[in-house]
Amino acid sequence: MKSRVAIVQRDIAWRDVEGNLRALERMFEGLRVDVVVLSEMFQTGFVTTPADVADDGATLRWMVTMAERLDAAIVGSVVVKETDGYHNRMYFVKPTGDVAWYDKRHLFIGDEADNFVHGTERRVVEWRGVRYLLEVCYDLRFPVWSRQRGDYDAIIYSALWPKPRREVWRTLLRARAIENQAYVIGVNRIGSEPGLEYAGDSAVVDAYGRTMADLAEGEAVEVVELDMDALAAFRVRFNVLADADSFVIK
Repeated sequence: MKSRVAIVQRDIAWRDVEGNLRALERMFEGLRVDVVVLSEMFQTGFVTTPADVADDGATLRWMVTMAERLDAAIVGSVVVKETDGYHNRMYFVKPTGDVAWYDKRHLFIGDEADNFVHGTERRVVEWRGVRYLLEVCYDLRFPVWSRQRGDYDAIIYSALWPKPRREVWRTLLRARAIENQAYVIGVNRIGSEPGLEYAGDSAVVDAYGRTMADLAEGEAVEVVELDMDALAAFRVRFNVLADADSFVIK
């Protein structure tokens, strides 16, 4: 069984929600896939004053509409307000109208950590035969949080990862794939915003650590097929996960 995943890399217009959503719609034209992965805060850029950009539901409604239109799940993070404060929330929206989400656990040092609430729950979502672990940007640096428990086939990282640390991004995507015997899908942005510059480097990596797609610094959409039969066979043939050490997350 194979699943088609599109990674979408673009230059986000700073805090221009309407403009960013319209630009994405143009990039979606002609797509025939199962999943579309967008970056972290794909409609605003990396805004760490959450009251300024918290979604009032309009972006989520747009995701629901796009998922139905494309007959594909749409994945990406937005800022939301809950009773306990603001969350950097990754939505996984299915064309059926079902919505799952993951709140970013590891908030980046400084303004994000000061102004957002840490997520506490790990989230795996199944869609069309593939189980996806949802993670956001800085989570990539913490291998215990993404540790394989036999419950997922691919990790999705929506990110806004700055250019000066691009080699860390590229290296850790491969590391998470190898150590967890899973596909890893990482989507970043290109361009710049106040105080930050981005190199892109959105990629899909297979369980051997081989790069299946690499968008480098361009604005682009690329489609990759995830082969579940090949992954299952590899896990049986080279079952390193059976020797993994046990641990408890506190």
